[in-house]
Amino acid sequence: MSDQRFIIEMGMGNDQYGQDYTKAAGRAIEDAIRHSSIPMFAALGKDPKEMRVQVTVGVQEPEKVDCDALVAHLPRGRAEVKAVFGGMNVTNPDDGNVLVIASAAVEAFLPKQV
Repeated sequence: MSDQRFIIEMGMGNDQYGQDYTKAAGRAIEDAIRHSSIPMFAALGKDPKEMRVQVTVGVQEPEKVDCDALVAHLPRGRAEVKAVFGGMNVTNPDDGNVLVIASAAVEAFLPKQV
């Protein structure tokens, strides 16, 4: 049985001083899910554990993202986090500090109803 997507939320996060890609990605995910309220589970008698959550975070250096640490912070469902090339790094020309900006897409799926 295939899954059907019922939610997609987008978010943005950054780390201004530590060049921490995981921190920036975590903030982007928090930004996305902070805007969501899903009364559907109670209304339909569904268990949130049935939900599959797929998160894609975009950063300039995806290999520096600890995806397992990000999964641990997702509040519901069976989660998976994938880091891809995206986001943005902005360098302050005065002091060379690099601002890391991450984007996130959080998608939620339930088994398709037949």
